[in-house]
Amino acid sequence: MSRTVLITGATGAVSTALINALEGAEVDLRALVRDGSKAAGPRERGAEVFVGDLDDARSLPPAFEGVRDVWLLTPNGPRAPEHNMNAVWAARQAGVERVVRLSVVGAAHDAPNRSGRLHALSDRETERCGMRWTILRPHWFMRNLLNEAGDIAATGTFSLNMAAARIGMIDVRDIAECAARVLLDDPDRHHGQTYTLTGPRSLTFDEVAAHLSLALGRPITHVPVSDDAKRKTLLGYGVPRWIADMLEEYAQAYESGWGDFTTDTVAELLGRPARDIADFARDHAAAFVSAD
Repeated sequence: MSRTVLITGATGAVSTALINALEGAEVDLRALVRDGSKAAGPRERGAEVFVGDLDDARSLPPAFEGVRDVWLLTPNGPRAPEHNMNAVWAARQAGVERVVRLSVVGAAHDAPNRSGRLHALSDRETERCGMRWTILRPHWFMRNLLNEAGDIAATGTFSLNMAAARIGMIDVRDIAECAARVLLDDPDRHHGQTYTLTGPRSLTFDEVAAHLSLALGRPITHVPVSDDAKRKTLLGYGVPRWIADMLEEYAQAYESGWGDFTTDTVAELLGRPARDIADFARDHAAAFVSAD
């Protein structure tokens, strides 16, 4: 009998990649979306779509009814623990068997950033939820580089406020495939586990620029900027102030060496090495090219 898996955050990058990774598996996919106008993507991938909002506990029961496994992804923000609480409550009320939660790298009550501390609260709640649980804590997403695609296409440069930080960055596709592996395995196999997911090596952004240069066939340069300069740019693009603050806190932590590590967890879960930055640059080269 197929298990019903509910995917929260179903239109975001990680959950979309997870839906792709579960394609063809013997599970019944269900997707939770906040905006019904964005339901086409999950529906086209074979998911039954429910409209609901983790911000509104009363909207959740229909989506959770009959679900065995929940992929729990809460949006970054000061109310993230409340959103996690609403989902865990709905899951418990519906008799869900397992929760697989997307946390963040270094989540802890003494993390050097508010996001890590908020996620630690939700991790702790998940651990005490009374259901089987697994927590994934991925490192910095290679996909974040796509935010710099416009500048790279136009000027051959990208600017970040992390100086010479080394980071064990990871491809979102690997996060999704690890999540799929956990969800497809027996619920007891990964129960009680917290997996920190990284890429195969720790990289500076100068090294990232070198790989982008090879993939694109033209010079790409990383130009370090100050926290204030990056913050001004983010706010100019309409990024909420809380998110800009969060990104600055992460940047400062990474610059101090906090992100300079890797694990073998992706290889252990998937039986193959994690994707390298060279793979990411090659596979996403078109995104960094001007449409003109």
